[in-house]
Amino acid sequence: MILGGFQQEISKKVFSFTGHFQAQKFVAGNAFEESPISVNGDFFKNFPNNPLVKHVQVYAHKPGLLKGDEEVEGVLMKGVGRDFDTLGFKNSIVEGRFPQFSDTAASNEVIISRKIADKLILSVGDRITMYFVQEPPRYRRLEIVGIYETFLENFDDKIILGDIQMIRNLNGWKEDQVGGFEIFVHEPGRLDAMEEELYDALDYDLKLIKVTDKYLEIFDWLKLLNNNVYIFLGLILFVAAFNMVSILFILIMERTQMIGILKALGSRNKQIRQIFVWNGVRIIAKGLLIGNAIGIAFGFIQDRWKVIQLDPMSYYMAFVPIDWNWPVFLLLNLAVLLVTSLVLFIPAMLISNIQPIKSIRFD
Repeated sequence: MILGGFQQEISKKVFSFTGHFQAQKFVAGNAFEESPISVNGDFFKNFPNNPLVKHVQVYAHKPGLLKGDEEVEGVLMKGVGRDFDTLGFKNSIVEGRFPQFSDTAASNEVIISRKIADKLILSVGDRITMYFVQEPPRYRRLEIVGIYETFLENFDDKIILGDIQMIRNLNGWKEDQVGGFEIFVHEPGRLDAMEEELYDALDYDLKLIKVTDKYLEIFDWLKLLNNNVYIFLGLILFVAAFNMVSILFILIMERTQMIGILKALGSRNKQIRQIFVWNGVRIIAKGLLIGNAIGIAFGFIQDRWKVIQLDPMSYYMAFVPIDWNWPVFLLLNLAVLLVTSLVLFIPAMLISNIQPIKSIRFD
């Protein structure tokens, strides 16, 4: 639950900033800026009819310098429109609100990261000048209406969010031109399978960027966590199996006289083995019920009240996240029950070697 929640929380932060895919033109010059594309293309007009696509929003980037009272910071403004998914982004907002955009004029409202705000000693309500890198250089006075924090350096170190109309005006673009499209899909777990089909749906002059490839270092790191999960679960399974073998072996030793008496009365080895194996299964089931009850109670408390806090600079979040993945939860319980039940037959084989006469005398 915890490792799954950690992976899910990090992925959601990245996707809320970028979508699952990005579509844009090939850029031959400045890597920070996109070449303009029209929203009147076939893909943008037809995406509501695409069963894979949940939402598409426009964006454009433009680099510049933010000038505070004492410091200057290089940043990248990401221009977005009224179609931006503010609902998915709201969990990252720690102060203020998201900028509001108008249909008639460019808004000067922006939201900046906590890291940038601390460097430039800024807070919500302050006004600041941003100088844009172009010929001739131009500047705009911006109003800070919100502060966000993702704890991810890729975003917090340099990204501010503002009105895409401002970037259109600075670049001399037409009203229907944007830097690219951010595409959200219904099934984020199937990005690899969807990539080719989405690419075929794009206009001929666009390229498709899978966000998991763009931020490869983040998602490769999350995949490595899966290896830790497998190792951790393997160790738990080994310890559980070893403990059950030890418990059943002790039970057999304690009941040696009983086994001898049962054999003397005509019971077969198979029947006696079944008695001990089923007794072991009962112990396993009882342990799973108690362990699951404690684990679910702990998970509920943590999910509800965030009792256990983390250092966000090290873990990229301020609390231990919980992912209620019930299919995995049930599958794990079944796997533990099956494996530990099977290993019970190992000590149960000792029953065949117990001789009635010697065992009845056993003390």
